[in-house]
Amino acid sequence: LGQVQRKQQQLPEAESNRLLVRLELQADFLAGVWAHHAQRMKNILESGDVESGIRAAAAVGDDTIMKNAGRRVVLDAFTHGSSAQRMRWFVLGLETGDVSRMNDTFELPYDEL
Repeated sequence: LGQVQRKQQQLPEAESNRLLVRLELQADFLAGVWAHHAQRMKNILESGDVESGIRAAAAVGDDTIMKNAGRRVVLDAFTHGSSAQRMRWFVLGLETGDVSRMNDTFELPYDEL
């Protein structure tokens, strides 16, 4: 987080926002990784939990928030990622459980997130 904050100070707003999106998608991915391992080790997920997690990820996508607020969707203003991106990264973490991929959100080209 500290590295992202330092980098943000050096960048124009749109690029700074993209760093925040990458960080948020990493958090979504790690939430999925946690759920993967919690289920594997403790069998704690109940019916509907995964679907609820996916719906929650979609609900906090910047596009959904902007639309629900009656605003125009402005990609450069995103700081959390789109609903589709957030769902994708949560599900990827859930399916793979592979924490070694957590930096993918910072390594992939932005348009591939």
